[in-house]
Amino acid sequence: MRAGFRALLDAEEGIEVVGEAADGRAGLDLVRAYTPDVALLDISMPVMTGIEATREIAADPRLAGVRVVILTNYGRDSYVFEALRAGAAGFLLKDTEPAELLRAIRVAADGDALLSPAITRRLIGEFVARPPDRSTAPGLEALTRREREVTALAARGLSNEEIAVHMVVSPYTAKTHVSRAMIKLGARDRAQLVVFAYESGLVEPRSRGERDGEPGR
Repeated sequence: MRAGFRALLDAEEGIEVVGEAADGRAGLDLVRAYTPDVALLDISMPVMTGIEATREIAADPRLAGVRVVILTNYGRDSYVFEALRAGAAGFLLKDTEPAELLRAIRVAADGDALLSPAITRRLIGEFVARPPDRSTAPGLEALTRREREVTALAARGLSNEEIAVHMVVSPYTAKTHVSRAMIKLGARDRAQLVVFAYESGLVEPRSRGERDGEPGR
């Protein structure tokens, strides 16, 4: 599978694979050596898991520009929430179409976050199953009204362009508000901004019935 990913990425114009590794520790060493724009990690790896490697990358100031995209499968969705908090910028299922994988790499390299629709649904399900933990999401009180609004909209899955339309502002203004909220909250990327929004109770997940198209109680 790794060889297939490398062949796909190497064949794409503007993308260069600078290294590959068979275990998490070796992968982390390569990230430290090359500081790539994007690190594509599996959750389950020998020696060190993708979550542990992501946490190490996020904690190293020298690797602040490295965006982690994690591959997962339906049997590992319980790790998605933990990996997002560790600093992952995006998640893809292992059976993702090649075009979607390439798009994800480019989105992550541009500093944005990407979650596949299936992963997003399950992630929101995790938030539905647990009460907000405001103690783990300090800093919301530092946000302006506008910044709270864009954070809530981002947590509902809206892009900067969609946020701009909703708030009747320019896309640049929407992006600025999102960036300022991320800075104030210490969020590494947009994915972590979503985590903060739900953990703090700024956004409350819909009930299971509402997510299935039925009225909530």
